[in-house]
Amino acid sequence: MDLNAVTDVVREPLDPPGAQWQAGDAFLAGGTWLFSDEQPNLRRLIDLMPLGWDTLAVGDSGLEIGAMCTIRDLYAFSSPADWSAASLLTTSCEAFLASFKVWNAATVGGNICMSLPAGPMITMTVALEATYTLLASDGSERIVDAADFVTGNNANILAPGEVLRKVDIPARALRKRHTHRRFTLTQLGRSTIFMIATQDRHANDLLLTITAGTTRPIRLAFDSMPDADELARRINEVADELWFDDPNGTPDHRRHLAGHYAEEIRDEFAAGGPS
Repeated sequence: MDLNAVTDVVREPLDPPGAQWQAGDAFLAGGTWLFSDEQPNLRRLIDLMPLGWDTLAVGDSGLEIGAMCTIRDLYAFSSPADWSAASLLTTSCEAFLASFKVWNAATVGGNICMSLPAGPMITMTVALEATYTLLASDGSERIVDAADFVTGNNANILAPGEVLRKVDIPARALRKRHTHRRFTLTQLGRSTIFMIATQDRHANDLLLTITAGTTRPIRLAFDSMPDADELARRINEVADELWFDDPNGTPDHRRHLAGHYAEEIRDEFAAGGPS
């Protein structure tokens, strides 16, 4: 879609790119959402692609993902053999309500910063205990837990002119046992709920992440595997206003799915599977 209200595009962004941020500005990453709808309040786009923040770097501490890394490149990533949970990167890419053409342009950082309930890059990074490096308009940086970034439907903690610079996923999370559950009304539709569970290979803990069915990610941590009643209680304690309501599912439906899938996951881990 043509953005007729935009009068200026910055192709050579400053360092930091938000240094001259003003009302009516927007950062342009892949642009797959930005150009999909009218944006009457925008006057200027600041193109982040020339900054080259598209790395996928493997190190002893884990995986660094540049904010401009495309979904296509993330999907093609070949991980170290002992990073069993890295298969969740592929699973999360496949959870996009998007064609391969969108994968060529859409970015990891763009999906996170849109902060929609069904954003699969949010699911992936929260479940894998990632941190985000945010770059402020004055050049300062802050590091935040992925679980604390999204605050609601299309809402997050970014300040004006602040931008997501990179995502860091720790190696210890990438070595965990894992499983996931996802429900959609149609085979390739938007996620009604998307849940990922991980467990340390040398413990009996449980880290359960609930997204798409809630307005922000919910991460439930247990030091040891809970029994069915405890797991159900923790899910039922999620505040009513956090369950998302749209044509893909009512809050009651999504809460039911969360409880149903959580018990499946508990049984799966107890039986010694999956990877």
